Amino acid sequence: MPAQVTNYQCPSCTGPLHFVGASGKLECDYCGASYDVAEIEALYAEKEEKAAAAQHAAEEKAAEKKEASADGGDWDTSGFSEDWGEEGERMKAYSCPSCGAELLCDESTAATSCPYCGNPTVVPGQFSGELKPDFILPFRLGKEDAVKALKEHCKGKILLPKAFTDENHVQEIRGVYVPFWMFDGKAQGDARYEATRSHSYTSGDYEITKTEHYDVYRAGSVTFEKVPVDASSKMPDDHMDSIEPYDYDELKNFSTAYLPGFLADKYDVSVEESRERADERCMGTLDAALLDSVKGYDTCTRQAGSTDLVRGKVHYALMPVWMLNTRWQGKDFLFAMNGQTGKLVGDLPVSWGKFWGMFAGIAALLSIVGSIGATLLMM
Repeated sequence: MPAQVTNYQCPSCTGPLHFVGASGKLECDYCGASYDVAEIEALYAEKEEKAAAAQHAAEEKAAEKKEASADGGDWDTSGFSEDWGEEGERMKAYSCPSCGAELLCDESTAATSCPYCGNPTVVPGQFSGELKPDFILPFRLGKEDAVKALKEHCKGKILLPKAFTDENHVQEIRGVYVPFWMFDGKAQGDARYEATRSHSYTSGDYEITKTEHYDVYRAGSVTFEKVPVDASSKMPDDHMDSIEPYDYDELKNFSTAYLPGFLADKYDVSVEESRERADERCMGTLDAALLDSVKGYDTCTRQAGSTDLVRGKVHYALMPVWMLNTRWQGKDFLFAMNGQTGKLVGDLPVSWGKFWGMFAGIAALLSIVGSIGATLLMM
């Protein structure tokens, strides 16, 4: 078993301590403080006791959390329905033979291409047994806004292939209602932080920085409503997270009246499969709230904590997203824009011809500068 090594730090500034034979003490190279060996050993023994106690408490909390999670049951999906009523008679289903996307729309919408892979062959399917959404957030921005946002996104990108910005690529944007699960519940817990405040002053010829260390404890609870988790495996989670937030004040009870002209993606990630990500987002809401309450310090680092989650109702909603899928040199590039706020995300392709041309130009310039420098040295 490897030996345990302890690196002693200065209690004043956290700098490393070294034993100095001349003084017989541990001295700090940074602030100059010195300590008796017995004093530091006693301090570290106390710290180790606290660390062991904290570890034991954390293990107990984790066990309690697991038990509470089991007692609290799973997310409540009892309100879901497949009864579309008369609206179901006006719905169509489409499927993409290329990427497997399953899309819904009203009977007046002509689906000519897949918004995920760009395949122009989207064939009619059978509309039956579809889960009816609880809510829908209508599109506020139109296709022209999405085209403008993408052009702005491309501006100033000198390595972007010229063909990518041609009008035929930009016009392939489609409006899609993306499926989301929305989770209600409550999180409660605590967190312990190590915080610092630092200030500097001059003493003679020295500038001294003094850092004060604090143990900060916070505890509380937060009730959350409609924490979103996208329910489409074809849509990258980071895209969906990045175009948040949505303004829920405009959320409507679902009606097919909002669908004409748009496609609606059918969920293919179940509530059960979304559980872990939903738990993380809900507990992250509490962690962020606790951290936000720690103010007045220069640094703040979470050391330990626990969170208990009480799972509640799950809702099914459709959120507006403008999407563009295009290919460049055999690679797919997917862009997503929030159809309510206009926030757009997506990676742009790189023209390697431009890259190497620019690289050659820079190399040539450096070569010229080097030659001039060598000539001047020889003179």
